[in-house]
Amino acid sequence: MTKELSADMIRRTFEKKKLKCETSQDVSPLEDIIGQERALKALKFGLEIQEKGFNIFVVGFPGTGKMTAVKSYLDKLAEDQNVPSDWCYVNNFQEPYEPKAIQLGPGQGRMFAKDMSNFLSEAKVSLPKAFESEEFALKRESTIQKIESERNKIFSELNKKAEKEGMIVQSTPVGFIFVPVIGGRPMAEEEFLALSPEMKEDIQKKRDKLYSELRLVFRQLKELDTRTFEELKELDKEVGLFTLGHLLDDLNKKYGNYPEITNYLKEVQNDILENISLFYKPNVPQPPVQAPWAEELSFRKYQVNIFNDNDGLRGKPVIVELNPTYQNLFGRIEKEAQFGMLTTDFTMIRGGSIHKANGGYLVIPAEELIKNLFSYDGLKRALSSEEAVVEEAGERLGFITTKGLRPAPIPLNVKVIIIGNPMIYQTLFSVDPEFKELFKVKAEFDINMNFNDDNVKNYVSFICSLSNKENLLHLDSSAISKVIEFGSRLADDQEKLSTRFADIADIIREANFYAKQDNNTLIKDTHIIKAIEEKNYRSNLIQERVNEMVTRGFYLIDTTGEAVGQINGLAVLSLGDFAFGRPSRVTATVNIGRGGIIDIERESKMGGNIHSKGVMILGGYLAENFAQDRPLNLTARLVFEQNYEGVDGDSASSTELYAILSALSGVPIKQYYAVTGSVNQKGDVQAIGGVNYKIEGFYEVCKSKGLTGKQGVLIPKSNVQNLMLKEEVVEAVQNGKFHIYSVENVKEGIEILTGVKAGERGPDGKYPEDTIYGMVDNRLRLMSEKMEKSSNDKEK
Repeated sequence: MTKELSADMIRRTFEKKKLKCETSQDVSPLEDIIGQERALKALKFGLEIQEKGFNIFVVGFPGTGKMTAVKSYLDKLAEDQNVPSDWCYVNNFQEPYEPKAIQLGPGQGRMFAKDMSNFLSEAKVSLPKAFESEEFALKRESTIQKIESERNKIFSELNKKAEKEGMIVQSTPVGFIFVPVIGGRPMAEEEFLALSPEMKEDIQKKRDKLYSELRLVFRQLKELDTRTFEELKELDKEVGLFTLGHLLDDLNKKYGNYPEITNYLKEVQNDILENISLFYKPNVPQPPVQAPWAEELSFRKYQVNIFNDNDGLRGKPVIVELNPTYQNLFGRIEKEAQFGMLTTDFTMIRGGSIHKANGGYLVIPAEELIKNLFSYDGLKRALSSEEAVVEEAGERLGFITTKGLRPAPIPLNVKVIIIGNPMIYQTLFSVDPEFKELFKVKAEFDINMNFNDDNVKNYVSFICSLSNKENLLHLDSSAISKVIEFGSRLADDQEKLSTRFADIADIIREANFYAKQDNNTLIKDTHIIKAIEEKNYRSNLIQERVNEMVTRGFYLIDTTGEAVGQINGLAVLSLGDFAFGRPSRVTATVNIGRGGIIDIERESKMGGNIHSKGVMILGGYLAENFAQDRPLNLTARLVFEQNYEGVDGDSASSTELYAILSALSGVPIKQYYAVTGSVNQKGDVQAIGGVNYKIEGFYEVCKSKGLTGKQGVLIPKSNVQNLMLKEEVVEAVQNGKFHIYSVENVKEGIEILTGVKAGERGPDGKYPEDTIYGMVDNRLRLMSEKMEKSSNDKEK
């Protein structure tokens, strides 16, 4: 049934007297997430279930407050849960390229690192003191004297053997030599040369025998030196072990419940004993110039790298990684320049977000994650293996082949929450088999919620929270009402409120600015209205230019008069941050033929598939109503005039049908109407999107060309509940300057557009001749007869 809509039907208003407060300051701030019961239930389930693969993907459109809501929910949940363990990396004395990971209780990692630092400082003092003690000096001297005595004994035996052979041992710069003795003194060279050949040969034989003895002596001396070194080293170890034992006893007791630490302390002790010279260098001259950090590098292997420090944390960690590069997510191994080369060690291992979140929750924006393919791939590997590994991305892919650190992996127990839009979720779910195995929980945020008392109360609480958090002026009841109406407008539904709280918050922030400019202490309705209008004004330049081109006649749009086969259609142009409705002239021409309905947009490759489907439906409707007893010998051409951007969607299919009916019947359509709505083969007018933009767009054009009191828009009846029109349009309707009609079917629409009855079939199966459908039927019958006659003439 055709119905002209009254002003109270085209915008839902919210009376401030329905509020139970005078200002937003009178209510409690918002504590919970509102309007997202489904998402919260899924989120709660995903966070409580501990089985592998039940990580969460939070789905929702931008502006619904997903990130803020999830972070707030996790913070409250995490603060009452147990703080996870600390993790430290220490040197692996057996395999220095494979540092060991040690797990400690929360906050104990820092304590352990401090204890090891204190131990090292004490060792640097205690060990030199022990080696400088009188007791140690006496033991060392005794050992040296004992060895020296054996050395002298060996040389004494050698001298005796030389004397027996009539020679003495002399030391020269090039070594030891044996010189013959004559008259109790060494023989001079001239004397040796004067000897007979027989005597020289005898002396040489004795020398050869003594040189063999000398080689044996050298071996004995070498063994003696080795034994000296070992005995002194053992003495050093004995003293060192005694000293270190006192220093390590307390640490072993303190960390006795950590086998990894007690084993590590034993390795530290053994390494210090093997490298005691690091702590004590007696009688060793130092180089004249030594870098201040050179000595510290030698002691770095005894330090502790606090890899994951949860000291001071309340509850489980909640980490939000907004820039999930590979290094930010999985850590890195830093390097430093030494002597012109890049070096690294276990103290330069740095954790990433996944390590900081270990034992807790990690939140990542999906859009940023998929920009970093290495990160996404690494995240899947970490969740699958349940291990967190620090390695270079290039090393993992085989790009780096040089030897580097391979830190021990750390067991991973983290709940990952990815936040993204539906398109990213569907893409990953469709093309990545691993995704559905690792993110088994989908928490979907809705963009709308029901317009009821509870959610209105939550809206006011949200406003209070925003004002308190950002130190904004509070809103009076009139301003709150306008915010609620704005929320319904964002939802494009009189029965819904939008959950796009980012957009709502922006309007309140802008209204706060205007209220302060007016020196007000509260934000009023006028400030909310101004904020909305100014926001639109900053973005609607294109709309103004389009309307100007219509007014100046560049775009041909009639808002007065009548025309056959011509009608005003409506479309929505979206510019990203702004959308508006734009009228377009739709024309139809008909002639005898068998071409059916020709979509010029499709033929010119400017029409989309959905629009083409809508046009095809028109053929079904015409055949249903006018081709039951004869063929539909018709060729009709449809086009959106002056369309250069392409067209898609079926929201103009009823508009195109009206144009064809007008062209066939010859009855003109009133040009002061515009039409939107899709149609099915039975003639039912169906709901479309963007109805508010479309009505307001035609209204703006009519206003610029002059309101006559006749202009209006036809919309589907099912879209009435979506109407949240601007107050200016509401006022124009209320004053009779503009009209909005709801229609259920094509017949209702054509009667409004032409002022002529559509017509119903009589008992004889024919439409009355003075109706639109009667005229269309007669025209099609005449065209069919002419087509048949033409075909018969050709056969003759």
